[in-house]
Amino acid sequence: MIRVTTMQEAFKRCFAAGVLTLLASQATAELQIEITQGAGKRAPVAVVPFGWEGSDASAPLNVAGVIGADLQRSGRFGPIPEEDMLQKPTTGVEVDFDDWSILGVEAVIIGRVTQTGANAYSVQFQLFDVFRREQLVGYRMPASRGTVRLVAHRAADMIFEKLTGIQGVFATKIAYVTAQQDSGNRIYTLVVSDADGENEHTIMESTDPIMSPAWSPDGRRLAYVSFEGHKSSVFVQTVRTGNRIKVSSRTGINGAPAFSPDGRNLVLTLGGADGNLDIHVMDLSTRDVTRLTTSRAIDTEGSWSPDGKQIYFTSDRSGGPQVYRIDASGGTPERITFEGSYNARPRLSPDGKKLAMVHLDRGNYRIGVLDLDSGNFLVLSSGRQDESPSFAPNSDTLIYATRQGQNGVLETVSADGLIRQRMGSGGADVREPVWSPFPRP
Repeated sequence: MIRVTTMQEAFKRCFAAGVLTLLASQATAELQIEITQGAGKRAPVAVVPFGWEGSDASAPLNVAGVIGADLQRSGRFGPIPEEDMLQKPTTGVEVDFDDWSILGVEAVIIGRVTQTGANAYSVQFQLFDVFRREQLVGYRMPASRGTVRLVAHRAADMIFEKLTGIQGVFATKIAYVTAQQDSGNRIYTLVVSDADGENEHTIMESTDPIMSPAWSPDGRRLAYVSFEGHKSSVFVQTVRTGNRIKVSSRTGINGAPAFSPDGRNLVLTLGGADGNLDIHVMDLSTRDVTRLTTSRAIDTEGSWSPDGKQIYFTSDRSGGPQVYRIDASGGTPERITFEGSYNARPRLSPDGKKLAMVHLDRGNYRIGVLDLDSGNFLVLSSGRQDESPSFAPNSDTLIYATRQGQNGVLETVSADGLIRQRMGSGGADVREPVWSPFPRP
């Protein structure tokens, strides 16, 4: 976060400098992921090249390569090189467990891709436990050229969950904001990509700043703040079609949107003509707004609890930025954070057990997580200006923005702090990440 002395300055600089620092001299490129910290010894696994049956010369995608890369990036598994494999089975009857035991492999993934039509395929995979010499999971999924990568991610999700007991998030998406210089203009883009940085596409592009993207619970819409016409407004945009609606353009500040768990409401930060910021809830069907906080303090950055009954927000009513909680129907706010002098940008884990925030740690703004049951507080990041935490839908990992040299980059970290990855974008400045919910049918 930006170093400030008051919440009013903090909010102004979040709206001004927080996006205006998104400068880049190069064009935006797909995110490149680098594992910077792992969880000690990785479990050795084998992802055997998938077999191919079809009229084309090769399969439309290296499915085994995608699955192996997903497991590698998880930080928990170490796929062995293909050249070390003593056999390359594509059916269960071909698996020789003795060969894999010699290599010390704990699990083997095999599969086949079969062409069933002009643009139709069947992807089959099997996961075997080498020690128990048994199949753990087997599945067959239809795919097209446009969906085969998603199918590969879904296969990796099923394999990851079977091996760890944690639901995989390889088939989810992330949204983030980038900025670059183009012919003397500063171009801001709202981008959506797969969780591995592939399939990047622009949702919104403007010469005016874009901020605070937030996913709807069904993953089909994004709310965000745009400064078109030199005025802050909140938009809701359908990701697939690009259709968008301006839902709030009131006098003063319109900011920090977040969808309710049922998708029917937005929590917003609104500041009228006097500029005092308060938490409001908007009914998206009627656009009616209910004001929840009335303090002279600065109240901002609202975030819903998973059950939709409470809203967490940042306020300086105690003298410095801290996280408070209020019933979504109104009432008296309750202070939640007491660790240190600065805690802001609260985000709840989808399971409702953890609260992520930006925490001032010995002069550095870092990502901290509070266990709401035990009260234990853990600092997860190690940068100087870390911001915008967002939980993965399985509550096991967070994504946030940090700095690498002059550029903004994204990092992910496991909720226990053991596994960390950095996601750069070819020299472009990347900020404001938010992880999508699990995809719905």
